[in-house]
Amino acid sequence: MAVASAVRAAGRRSRRLFDIFVAEVPWTVSSKELKEYFSQFGSVQRCQLPFDRDTGFHKRYCWIKFSTSQEAQNVFQKDCHILEGAKLTLRPQSRRRRSQRK
Repeated sequence: MAVASAVRAAGRRSRRLFDIFVAEVPWTVSSKELKEYFSQFGSVQRCQLPFDRDTGFHKRYCWIKFSTSQEAQNVFQKDCHILEGAKLTLRPQSRRRRSQRK
């Protein structure tokens, strides 16, 4: 039980390290395809696409980490991001200081 809560806490901490949150990801898109798509804006260090254990499908959202903050800003210069006919919803991840944590 303690191990599971430690893993969840580590997951929450790691999400803060990402630059962009992406929602409305089509079911048919893989993390490799997301990484390839976003690499046109800069060097993608990591793409985290969580899966649902019960269904085996991903949860239709992901986090993207770029090498620099400027590369992350390049993504927001484009008005609309479409993958396999679906419009992605993007939001910058805010960097939280330790004093802001609960």
